Amino acid sequence: MAAHTIKYGAQEISEAKLEPWDNPYPDRDYRIEISFPEFTCLCPRSGYPDFATIKLSYVPDKYVVELKSLKLYLNSYRDKAISHEEVTNKIFDDLKAILKPREMDITGDFNVRGNVKTEIKVSL
Repeated sequence: MAAHTIKYGAQEISEAKLEPWDNPYPDRDYRIEISFPEFTCLCPRSGYPDFATIKLSYVPDKYVVELKSLKLYLNSYRDKAISHEEVTNKIFDDLKAILKPREMDITGDFNVRGNVKTEIKVSL
């Protein structure tokens, strides 16, 4: 029987870190909008999966977020037991810390579960 090996995608996700890139137009105000429609995490109470679309909208200053690093970072939440409120605010705090944007909005638009629909919005 073959030894258990970690798949390359799981390895990349386990090492995920947000990566800032230099803004090619730091002298100009422009808005970047990113949608991540396949976000998952776990309910801290039941352990059931929660599904959401994470929406990021920001006006960069010196940095923009490298997209693959953002994808891997967001995928790192798939096995974490974390509330809608906590995960949305954590994503906001982590992006704010590395990007230091002029403006930023994060929305966690969570799918209906148990007949309840939740949307968390955090703004700078």
